[in-house]
Amino acid sequence: MVLVFCEQREGRLKKVAFEALCVGYAIAEKRGGELAATILGSGIAGLAPEVVKFGVNKVITVDDPGLEFYTPDGYAGALEKLCREMQPHTVVLSATVMGKDLGATLAARLETAIIPDCTALEFDGAGNPIMTRPFYAGKAVTRVTAPSANPLVISMRPRAYGAQPENDKGAQIVASDARPDELRTKVAEIVKAVIKTVELTEADIIISGGRGMKGPENYAILEELASVVNAAVGASRAAVDAGWRDHQFQVGQTGKVVSPSLYIACGISGAIQHLVGMINSKTIVAINKDAEANIFKVADYGIVGDLFKIVPMLTEEFKKARGQGT
Repeated sequence: MVLVFCEQREGRLKKVAFEALCVGYAIAEKRGGELAATILGSGIAGLAPEVVKFGVNKVITVDDPGLEFYTPDGYAGALEKLCREMQPHTVVLSATVMGKDLGATLAARLETAIIPDCTALEFDGAGNPIMTRPFYAGKAVTRVTAPSANPLVISMRPRAYGAQPENDKGAQIVASDARPDELRTKVAEIVKAVIKTVELTEADIIISGGRGMKGPENYAILEELASVVNAAVGASRAAVDAGWRDHQFQVGQTGKVVSPSLYIACGISGAIQHLVGMINSKTIVAINKDAEANIFKVADYGIVGDLFKIVPMLTEEFKKARGQGT
C-alpha cells in the first residue's frame, strides 16, 4: 500500500496534495497494492471526495479539534498511528514547509529512511522508486533509492510532478480515530498577512525583484505586472535583508524553492543562493542592466536594460494581449 498525506490549510486542500496523489498513484501502479490518501485536520471530512478522482482506493480522514492547526507532535503522532495500522510500503508527502517538517519527524518516529525534496520519479527493474533530488545547494543532483526501507518516506518538491486525475475507483471513505495521544505543542495565535498575489510555491508565473529594485516602493511596478498575468511576486535575499520585502517572499536556499512555468528575474544578479531556489523553473527570463550578470548564464531569455523602463513596457504589452487596454 502507498499512503499519501494530503496537505490542507483552513479547510481547503493545497494544490500540492493532488501532485502528491499522482506520485503515489504512479508508485502504487508500479509496485502493486492499494493507494490510500489521508487528510488530517479539524472539520475536514468534506474534503475527502476531492481526492477520489486521483485513483485512490481509500480515503482516511482524521478529524479532531487538536489537529485544527499544524503541530509536529500532533500531525506526526496521528500519521504514525495510521502507518503502524495500515503498514504502507511507501509514504508520500509534499516538500512544503509543513511536509519537510512532518516527513522528517515521521521517518524518525518510524525509524525508517526518508528521501526529501525530490524533483523526479523513476523506477528500477524491481519496481522500487528511484528519486532525483538536488544537493550541495543545487550544484548537483543525485538519484536515490532505498529498497530496504519499510516504509520509505518520500517528499516531492511542489510543481515538480504534474497533477492530472487518473481515474475514479470509487474509493472507500473512512473516518479514523488515529488521533495523537499527547499534544505538547499548542498554537496560541496565527497572524495573517494580506497577500494580493498568488502564493509563491503554487504560482505558475513568478516575477522577482532583487537589489536592482533600489527600494521597497519600486515593487509596485512588479505587482502591477503580476496582477495582469496572474503571477506571484518574489524577492532575492538581498532585497529581503534590506527590509524591502518580507521573508515569506524570498526565493532561494534560505527562502522558498519554486518551479514555475515562467520565472522573470528583475534586477537580480544571480547569486548561487538565489539560483538554488528557481533553477528548476521551466522558462527563465532575466532583466538586468549588467550584461555580465550571472543570472544570464541560466536564463532562457535575457534583456539587457533598465528594468524601470522594460517592466512597464511588458505590462502594457500584456494588457494589450489580454484585451485590457492601457
